[in-house]
Amino acid sequence: MSDAETILRAGSLLDFGAAGRRPESLGTRLAIASGRIVAVGGAEVERAHPAAEIVDFGDDAAILPGLIDCHTHPVWGSESQGGSIGLGGVTSLVQLRERLEAAHAAADPDAWITGYDLDVNAFEGAEPNGRVFEEWLPGRLVSLMTRDAHALVVSPAVVAEVGLTGDEVFADASSIVADVDGPTGWVLELQAMDLVFAHVPQAPLETQVDSLGEALQRFAETGLTEVHALDFHEPSRELYEELERRGDLPVRVRVYPLVPADSTPEVWAGIAALQGVGGRRWRVDGAKFMLDGTADNGTAWFAEPDRLGENHEALWRSTDAYREAVRFFTERGVPTATHAIGDAAVDFVLDVVAEVGHAPSAPHRIEHIESIPDATVARFAELGVVASIQPTHATRLTEPDGSDNWSRRIGPERVAHGWRVRDLLAQGAPVVLGSDWPIGIGDPRVSLADAQLRRPVGEPDRGQHQPDQKIDAAAAYRCMTSVPAGLFGGGASSDASCGRFEPDSVADLTVFAADPMSLSPEAQAVNPVLATFVDGRRIVGA
Repeated sequence: MSDAETILRAGSLLDFGAAGRRPESLGTRLAIASGRIVAVGGAEVERAHPAAEIVDFGDDAAILPGLIDCHTHPVWGSESQGGSIGLGGVTSLVQLRERLEAAHAAADPDAWITGYDLDVNAFEGAEPNGRVFEEWLPGRLVSLMTRDAHALVVSPAVVAEVGLTGDEVFADASSIVADVDGPTGWVLELQAMDLVFAHVPQAPLETQVDSLGEALQRFAETGLTEVHALDFHEPSRELYEELERRGDLPVRVRVYPLVPADSTPEVWAGIAALQGVGGRRWRVDGAKFMLDGTADNGTAWFAEPDRLGENHEALWRSTDAYREAVRFFTERGVPTATHAIGDAAVDFVLDVVAEVGHAPSAPHRIEHIESIPDATVARFAELGVVASIQPTHATRLTEPDGSDNWSRRIGPERVAHGWRVRDLLAQGAPVVLGSDWPIGIGDPRVSLADAQLRRPVGEPDRGQHQPDQKIDAAAAYRCMTSVPAGLFGGGASSDASCGRFEPDSVADLTVFAADPMSLSPEAQAVNPVLATFVDGRRIVGA
C-alpha cells in the first residue's frame, strides 16, 4: 500500500454504485497518494498512514465522486458572453427594445451590439425579424443569438454589411430567411450564422483566454471536476494551450470537435487526426454531429411536421453521408455524440449505431432527445446508446401551460413525451446529465435539483414540466458522477477507474457542506461546495 499524502475527513463518503441502489457511505476517511485513492474507511485509515496531512471538512460534510457536466460549450460560451448583452428574461418586444436601447447608449456609435439568450417568444408569436431593430436604432449593427444558439436575428445594417441576399446555398439545411423585400434578418443554423460571425470583431486572444479561464473556474466553484466540451472551433486549441501555460485547468475538459453537416471524408480525416491532442487536463476524445436543428426554429427532425409544416427534415441534406461519417469514426475507434432533438432524428441515430456498432473506447451518445415515443425509449438500452439530457432545458425553456413556441409548434402529444429521463432509466438505458452551458445554467446543483422537481428550483409556484419524469436525488447524482465516469473514463486518466471510491481510482472529488441525499432539492441547489479535487489536488478552497 502506498503511503498516503493526504487524508480527507467528512461525515460520509457517498458511493452511488449501481442504478436502483441507495447510495451508501463507505466511511469517513479517504486517503490519497499520487492523485489516486489508496484507502477508504474510518479511523483505521489514519492509523495506517500516520504521516499524511489531515484535511477535516467536519461531520456534516459529504465527499462524492467528482461531478461531471456532459454537455457544455466553454469556448464559444465564454466568447459569446464577453462583451455581449444577456437577454435572459426578455419576453416581449417592449423589453427587448429597452435592453437594446440601453446597450446603444453605452456603446461606441460604430460598435456592433451583440447579444445572447434571446427567447424567440419575445416576438409574440411572429417569426423573428430584424427589421424592427432599424426602427429602434437606425443604422446600428445588431446581431442577437437565440437562446438555443441555432439562429441569429440581425439588423438591416448587418444584412448590408455582410451582403446577405437570401439566395445563399449551404452544404446543409442552413438558410437566410427572405421575403419579397429581401432578407428579414432571421439567420438559421450554423453555416448561415458563420457568415455573420466572420464580420463580428473578435476580442484579443489574451481576453479570450481570460474569459475561458474564468468560465472553467466558475464550473469548479459549483462542484464540477470535469466538463465535456462539445465545440472546438478556432482558436480553441490555442486558448487551452495558453491557459495551461499559465497553470493547471481547474476542471478536466473532454473535447468533441464538430463534424460539419454534409462535410467530406477529407474533413472527417482532419478531425480524426485531432484525437488525442491535448494537455495535462484537456484532451480531444470524440466527435460531435448535429443531425437536426431545434424545434423552436423549425429545424428539428420529427416523423411528422409541426403545426407550421416545419420540423420535418434533417440538418444533413444527405443522411447517408451522416451514416458513413459515423461509420468512419467508429472504425477508427472514435466515439461520437450526435445532437438529435426530434424523434425521427433520434431513431435515425439509433439505426446507424445498430448498423455500425460502438467504438471500443466509449459508447456513442445522443444529445438532447427532446421528445420521443415509447418505442424509441426502449431502443437506448437495447443498443447501449447513451442518452445525454439537460434537465434545465425541460424546466426553463418551455412553459407548463404549453404557451411557449416549442410547445405550440410540436403539439401536446409530443410535449407529453418530452425529456424522458425517468422512462429511459427505467428501461436500463445509460443516462448522463449536463447543462448545455451557456444555453442552460452551468451550476450542476441547479440541474440536479430541477431533475428532481421538473420545475425551476426556487420557483415553487411554477407548474411542473412532464412531472412523471421526475427522478430521485440518488438517480440524479449518479447520472452526473459514477455513470459518466464509468462510461467515458476520467479525462486524461482513461487508464484508471473513476467515479468510485476504490483503490487506484482517480481522486476526482467534490466535497459538499451537507449530504445532498439528506436535503430537499431546494437545499441541494445552494449546498455549499467546500472543495473539489482533480487528480488529488485541491482546486476549490485551496
